[in-house]
Amino acid sequence: MENNSISASENGDDHKGGIKALPFIIVNEICEKLAMVGFSKNMVNYLTNELHMPLTKAANTVTNFSGTSSLTPLLGALIADSYAGKFWTITVSTAIYLMLRPPPCEGNQVCQEANGIQTAILYLALLLAALGSGGIRPCVVAFGAEQFVEEDPRHPKKTWVFFNWYYFALGAAILIASTLLVYIQDHVGWSLGIGIPTIAMALSIIVFLIGYPLYRNLDPAGSPYTRVLQVCVSAFRKREIPLISDPKLLYVNEVLDASISTDGLLHHTKQFKFLDKAAIVTEEDGVKSSENPNFWRLNTVHRVEELKCIFRMLPIWAAGILFATSNAQQNTFSLQQGNTMDKHLNKSFEIPSASMSVFALTSMLVMIVLYDRVLVHVVHRFTGLDRGINFLQRMAIGFFISILATLVAGLVEVKRKHAASADGLIDSPKSTIPISVFWLVPQYSLHGIAEAFMVIGHLEFFYNQASESMRSTATALFWTSISAGDYTSTILVTLVHKYTDWLPNKDLNKGKLDYFYWLLTALQALNFVYYLICAKFYTFKALHGQKMEHEQGVELTGQV
Repeated sequence: MENNSISASENGDDHKGGIKALPFIIVNEICEKLAMVGFSKNMVNYLTNELHMPLTKAANTVTNFSGTSSLTPLLGALIADSYAGKFWTITVSTAIYLMLRPPPCEGNQVCQEANGIQTAILYLALLLAALGSGGIRPCVVAFGAEQFVEEDPRHPKKTWVFFNWYYFALGAAILIASTLLVYIQDHVGWSLGIGIPTIAMALSIIVFLIGYPLYRNLDPAGSPYTRVLQVCVSAFRKREIPLISDPKLLYVNEVLDASISTDGLLHHTKQFKFLDKAAIVTEEDGVKSSENPNFWRLNTVHRVEELKCIFRMLPIWAAGILFATSNAQQNTFSLQQGNTMDKHLNKSFEIPSASMSVFALTSMLVMIVLYDRVLVHVVHRFTGLDRGINFLQRMAIGFFISILATLVAGLVEVKRKHAASADGLIDSPKSTIPISVFWLVPQYSLHGIAEAFMVIGHLEFFYNQASESMRSTATALFWTSISAGDYTSTILVTLVHKYTDWLPNKDLNKGKLDYFYWLLTALQALNFVYYLICAKFYTFKALHGQKMEHEQGVELTGQV
């Protein structure tokens, strides 16, 4: 099938897509992060100090909001890929975000525990924010990457460059929200602290709509979830039929698949052969007398391969869970370590423990710039690849650095407890241990560097290896891996607390947090081996005579 991605999607307009469309798209993601992080980062303080909500209830509200926000991208991706398209999904979701207006708290007579109406308004605002985030997160990534056509000489910048700068903009927004907006909320007021991101979201709609004439906009191609289910049902119905040895006999219909294969038909692969039964033509299918077969009985090779792409990605997706689990410790035990340490920057200024995450964000931003402007060109001399390394190799580097970050965290904990013991402070949990909080900088910085490699590679992997009609859905998987990592952290901490004395509730000095870090390091090392095996035997999607695989410097199987 001839590649019609340029003509079909751009309608012959040379000015559509490319680097000039990105500012309008990335502004939307920056505003989303300002709104989400600017509120969620300080939400516990808002709920307890402003609404006088009990701490446990506030904590559960925060975790429920975080978990829901990490799952709603699946809904947003479904709407974008199936019906509305990415442009309108982003636009409507941004408008929904403007409804994020928590209930006011003014004066002592109002600042009691929120009543039923106030709580209902709060939960409605959080639900709308989660829904808005779910529509923006997966769609902005896929929509931005779609502005580049790899084979189009008019687009010298490629998708891998977009992923670098997309995540740089995301990190910069988080840095601003974690510092400036949190400061405004704590020291100026919540009205301004929430008002700034609200105004920013309103402006982002205007900016995003202004860029409409520049966008390369692919039409929705029907529900990918329905197609996946149809392949499963038809393969199950034909489970008793023997497989055929010649894949050329499987059902192919280029006209039928034209709307979901603008980049070209997916070629048949040998993995998950049981799914091939969905494309075996039988007399009951009646394809000769009907232009469109019953997809609950018969599917094309392209539709079968769409599902195979998802199946092949799942092991790599699973490897990202423990990475997110390790990252989650920055906001839990690393923060608790900092609470016991000397936080003085000088005699008059103390750095809050929560602000140590700035070092992770800063190191991540610096590494993204170094990677894009320096490392790619250096490595290119050895590999010959424009991108230096492929996304599987980039993820492997991130996994390895994450192991080092957890290992360093354990070593710092050993030093912290040694300092506490030397000064006789083991039994004084509220005393400041004479060791600088800046000993935590290496572990935070390593986490940031690891994120610059692994997370961006992970995003590119999902986008690149999904069929073009399922890219929003595939990138939504990235957010679910973070959600799964957070839940895994909760389960791991619960089990360790239940069966060991490593993680006491109140006195960190009497615990064995270093043992927990050693456990997490060991789990990550095993996960790293698992990932290398998965990457080694990963089969890339076959498309356009395997041009894509050639550009990645691999054959049909991955190399790390």
